[in-house]
Parts: sequence; C-alpha cells; structure tokens
Amino acid sequence: MTVNVLKRNNVKVLGTGSRTMVLAHGFGCDQDMWRFIVPGFADDYRIVLFDYVGSGNSQLDCYDSHKYNDLQGYAQDVLDIMEALDVRDAIFVGHSVSSMIGMLASIRAPHHFSRIVMLGPSPCYVNDMPNYYGGFERTDIDELLQMMQMNFIGWASYLAPIVMNSDRRELTEELEKSFCSRDPHIARQFAEVTFYSDCREDLDSASIPTLILQCSEDSIAPVEVGHYLHSHLKNSTLRQMTAKGHYPHLSHPAETTVLIKEYLAANG
Repeated sequence: MTVNVLKRNNVKVLGTGSRTMVLAHGFGCDQDMWRFIVPGFADDYRIVLFDYVGSGNSQLDCYDSHKYNDLQGYAQDVLDIMEALDVRDAIFVGHSVSSMIGMLASIRAPHHFSRIVMLGPSPCYVNDMPNYYGGFERTDIDELLQMMQMNFIGWASYLAPIVMNSDRRELTEELEKSFCSRDPHIARQFAEVTFYSDCREDLDSASIPTLILQCSEDSIAPVEVGHYLHSHLKNSTLRQMTAKGHYPHLSHPAETTVLIKEYLAANG
C-alpha cells in the first residue's frame, strides 16, 4: 500500500518565498505550536508545517511501534516529507527532540538541508558523569515514564508548568491540553524514545551549519547541554536566549524570530 506522506503527516505549506523553511515540533506538541513564529517568515520563505505520526492531526493508523521505537523512524518521516515536496537546501527549525531528529536526517541526506536551527536541543538527557551532564538521572526518567503509565492526566498537569516555566497561565494550560490530547500509549513510547536517546556519537557526522538557541532556566535542556553541543558540533553557533523555559517559540516568539533572522542574515 502506498502511503500518502502529506496526509500521513498532515503537511501544510504556507508562505511565498523561494527558499524553504521546515518547522518541526517537539514531543507532546503539534504544528500549531509554531503559529507565533510563522508570520515573521511567511513573506520570505515557503514554510512547511507537519505533525509527527501520533501527534496533531496526523494519521494514527500509520503509527508503527517498531518504526517509531527509534529517532531514525521520525527522521525518515522528515526525509519522506522533503522528498514528497522536492525540498532542497532547506532551513530546518527543530524544537527540542526535533533538533536531533533533523540532525539525524541531515546526516543521511544532507542535500535537503542548508541550515539547521536547534531550539532547546539535547543530544542526551541522561547524566553520564563525570564527563556529561544532561540534566536527568536515569531514575528520574524511569519515574516520569511510570507516572505517564499510571496517571497520564496527572503526568500532564505535573509536567506542563515545569517545562513551560512561564507566568502566562494560558500557555501552561495550552501545553497541558496538548499533552492530554495524545494517545497515552503513543505518547509514552515517544517519551521513552526521546528521553533515553543518545545522539552524542552522531555529532561528529553532522555537517550542516547549525544555530543552537539555548533557553534560560530550561528544565529539559540545561545550559551545560548547549555548551556541550556547541563544542562537539562543527559549524555551530550558540546563542543564549533571555527566554525562560523550554518553549520560547510560544512564550517569547519575538526574541526567537529575531535570533533566527539574525543568524540567517549573517550566514546566507
């Protein structure tokens, strides 16, 4: 059976520019999370939005627990979308785990990418001391996954305010609602794949120039992670944001837009 990739991933194409910008959402989210960012780029770029299978309005019947038991399964979907739209030399903007998904995709097919923007990225969430601080002990993640399995709604209401880290209650409520709208089994597998992933060995293979946007007071990707990425990822630029939390494209869209535009203007 031939899969219609554009329907599978609920792909939307906006904007009027000649260059393509692909916006990839993070765990527990969907393409609507980019709505405050899109207007700043729509006049200059063809913007591609999509939902990972299991998120948003993607086709749930296309979910394959074996395929999506690894970030490479999601990277393949990114490449499928780019092939379907004949995308070349795109600017890929990935939030959170999508930063690594985009990087993995770029290693496999670099011709699709010209620049990567990583928003709150982490190559590994688990501490590997004394040489690496990811922000979590493995037991922390075990407990988080157990909470998801035992009380999915309770997990969402517990995590949303911590990771949003914003005084704007409506954003926290939106994130909690987004978490709760997911299929619990799919969400738990995506969380497990995300938080147990380790892309540190892949960094040496990445060649696409990259902007790392490091958020302040980010409970998911601490400052040490941003510096680690910058020191191990060639052709990378690190910018420290004043935005707090893990969702600056929601809480601080103006700063996010400005930093991306400054980077692209300075780097062709």
